[in-house]
Amino acid sequence: MARIYDAIDDHTAAWIARQALFFVGSAPLADDGHVNVSPKSPIGSLRVLGPTSVAYLDIVGSGAETIAHLRENGRIVVMLCAFEGPPR
Repeated sequence: MARIYDAIDDHTAAWIARQALFFVGSAPLADDGHVNVSPKSPIGSLRVLGPTSVAYLDIVGSGAETIAHLRENGRIVVMLCAFEGPPR
């Protein structure tokens, strides 16, 4: 089940740092635009910079569509997938 966090605490930041796979999703404002969802890895490529900031390293993709959407509307979704331990 999805959760939305107002801030990332230290426990959650440590959990994020251990995840091997995550997805980023973005979309333009235009009705005829489409959603862009991209898988990202490896471990360590998503970093928590502070309680309300993260950064990821886009190693393989161009990121052109994602950054275009971000510049247009500032919206992005990050979905993490844990394959070990209990569900969060």
